[in-house]
Amino acid sequence: MHRHLPEQEDVFPVEPWCLRETALHEPLLPRSESLLALSNGHIGVRGNLDEGEPHGLPGTYLNSVYELRPLPYAEAGYGYPESGQSLIDVTNGKILRLLVDDEPFDVRYGDLISHERVLDFRAGTLTRTAEWRSPADRTVRLTTTRLVSFTHRSILAIEYVVEPVDAAARVVVQSELVANEVLPGPVHDDPRVSSALANPLRSIEHSAAGTSASLLHETKQSGLRVATAMSHLLDAPPGVDVDVRGESFPDLARVTFTAALEPGQRLRLVKLVSYGWSAERSVPALRDQVAAALTGAEQTGWDCLLSDQRSYLDDYWEGAEIELDGDPALQQAVRFALFHVLQSGARAERRPIPAKGLTGPGYDGHCFWDTEAFVLPPLTRTAPGAVADFLRWRYDTLPEARDRARQLRLAGAAFPWRTIDGAECSAYWPAGTAAFHINADIADAVVRYCDATGDVAFEREVGVALLVETARLWRSLGHYDETRGEFRIDGVTGPDEYTAVVDNNVYTNLMAQRNLVAAADVVARYPAEAESLEVTADEAESWRRCAAAVYIPYDDELGVHPQSEGFTKLKVWDFEQTDRDDYPLMLHFPYFDLYRKQVVKQADLVLALHRRGDAFTDEQKARNFAYYEALTVRDSSLSACTQAVMAAEVGHLDLAFAYTAEAAFTDLHDLKSNTGDGLHMASLAGVWVALVDGFGGLRDEAATLRFAPRLPQCLTRLAFTVRHRGHRVRVETDGRSATYSVASDGTETTEELEVFHHGEPVTLTPGEPVSLPVPQVQAPRAPQQPPGRRPLPRRVHDEPHGRPPARAAERGGRSWAALHPELAPREV
Repeated sequence: MHRHLPEQEDVFPVEPWCLRETALHEPLLPRSESLLALSNGHIGVRGNLDEGEPHGLPGTYLNSVYELRPLPYAEAGYGYPESGQSLIDVTNGKILRLLVDDEPFDVRYGDLISHERVLDFRAGTLTRTAEWRSPADRTVRLTTTRLVSFTHRSILAIEYVVEPVDAAARVVVQSELVANEVLPGPVHDDPRVSSALANPLRSIEHSAAGTSASLLHETKQSGLRVATAMSHLLDAPPGVDVDVRGESFPDLARVTFTAALEPGQRLRLVKLVSYGWSAERSVPALRDQVAAALTGAEQTGWDCLLSDQRSYLDDYWEGAEIELDGDPALQQAVRFALFHVLQSGARAERRPIPAKGLTGPGYDGHCFWDTEAFVLPPLTRTAPGAVADFLRWRYDTLPEARDRARQLRLAGAAFPWRTIDGAECSAYWPAGTAAFHINADIADAVVRYCDATGDVAFEREVGVALLVETARLWRSLGHYDETRGEFRIDGVTGPDEYTAVVDNNVYTNLMAQRNLVAAADVVARYPAEAESLEVTADEAESWRRCAAAVYIPYDDELGVHPQSEGFTKLKVWDFEQTDRDDYPLMLHFPYFDLYRKQVVKQADLVLALHRRGDAFTDEQKARNFAYYEALTVRDSSLSACTQAVMAAEVGHLDLAFAYTAEAAFTDLHDLKSNTGDGLHMASLAGVWVALVDGFGGLRDEAATLRFAPRLPQCLTRLAFTVRHRGHRVRVETDGRSATYSVASDGTETTEELEVFHHGEPVTLTPGEPVSLPVPQVQAPRAPQQPPGRRPLPRRVHDEPHGRPPARAAERGGRSWAALHPELAPREV
């Protein structure tokens, strides 16, 4: 195995529809395990080697299976959550160990002649081919294909084929289920937390019979039961006897297959693994559940599992594909991003979409506002069913959110800043409890979904309650200043976690305003549902009155909007004296210093320009964008896509392209040096946002599609499709003209659809594309970024970002924030 750290293009060459790892490099395993992860939103498996070792971080996850852990406080306070939740590594069903004439197949020993893995975005599979010569000079060829099924929600399936190459060999394949895997290093730096998370599963029962086996466990603290079962389909050459033996133990079940093979003969196994979990169902019920799922997968068969996977993705790509001409590497990155965004929520089914999806344990597997603000917008236009399921999960957690609001002496519902099951897990209140904007982000996601789909049943059953309870929160959190006639929301934290606990954050106030109006509108449409929630006419009218009076601060002297009241009066951060190695700032400076300076972690006011563009004039957008460019350091991966959108809107197309590339390559190039903990789902989703909202100019207020396509110099063509109310709308542009077409989205329809092109209405008829010129604009003067924080320009066929910055461990020592991530704002 090579020991040097290779360049990006040496390991993952540019290809249009896959991510191909051409060689195995042990130092890159943590990163490649995240990049090559498979998931359907219910099950997630990291791209570990089939034999389990070596690994960077083993990982098999079930959505919402977590363990409770104590939250460390130097000094407790009222309203602080008492315990946290951490996603745990559940039973590993991926493992298939191989022995060749008693020599274990291990890439660290013998000679690895060739090794390749391919994540196929259209097939939805991870394939692996390897040729290995054992220390005893026996060569075998191994081919595996792994999938997590989109159509069989609880099924992981693996085809495993082994073939001697140069001489006869006795091969032994050990197919295993392994619980309580040993994770590398301490689970957590706090010994109390480590104790809670080490070996989190307690055995209930285990069994093995024939080619099948199962394990049942429960978590020690959270009381969740997890069942895992496996079965195998065996295909051996004619005349070859295969010995099969099964055995089970509390944390291990194994079925062993032994055969003597001649060169060219292949032993083929199909391993089917079924997962189920519940906090309520009995052990017999769970046992039967996973057994039934296995039976269904066996009857479907491997070939049909593959074809069903392809059909599912064919339908997805028909409505989600983004085509780029001019940058093949970015085209690959876009498809990689969209594939993983789909995987994060396709079959979550009333469960959260964590910030890392199910690709790793980063952020403890918690769900944040990232999902509503960044992940749901592309899913709303490409896989809207996943959005409905996620928002139904938010609806299911309304009891916890109402309890949290009561604890905070507020009305309505206060949704948690970070959570798995709906309970607040944030132990750092300035960037947790005070970040109330998550409630408006949820309401905004409801409105956008309903506008995009026209789903009346969802709006009535789910949307009304979510909009009403979040509106009640804003009415009680803010206060109406009778003297000034203003509705103020004080003591909150906006998206920028470097500016905490402020008055009248513009993003928060504008999103709360939209929330209040949407709630008043929806109770007027559904009076029966409003009555069941005890909404009175006076209450609904108070929401409209508050929305109309929301205070939006403005600095007349500078001609810009302060991010929050008084922000532009603060001292500007000394960027000139800040060393490049001092970023991210949160790991090198005390928070009190960040909080009292003009320095922006991530797009905040600029995010308001994007999400509430109707509240600003074009001139205000340009001035605000330029002002905040000089203050924003992008210590969060959530920022680049928003800056790309607004850069494109105000005319900085090449800058927008650089920000788009940064979002697209965050994980592929490991720009944050933490991809090994899991992928950045919001940044991946942000690639769609940057391209469709940015260069496509999509704005979708009031259920109307508005486009304003423009292209940077690096791109010669952009084409994308969005789903909208039974239609698939395709937009294609070369920067000089744009062509619009519409087709039905799975139903026969000849309905016309009105859209807007750079402000002008266009009526689209199925089968009749319309081409229109794109207005040309002169690029304004380029804005300035903080020294050393300008995005590197994207040069086609060249590495745009260089090598990633040194990891924290390589910089020597670990900061307080690194030791206690649950107590600090995130470096995302």
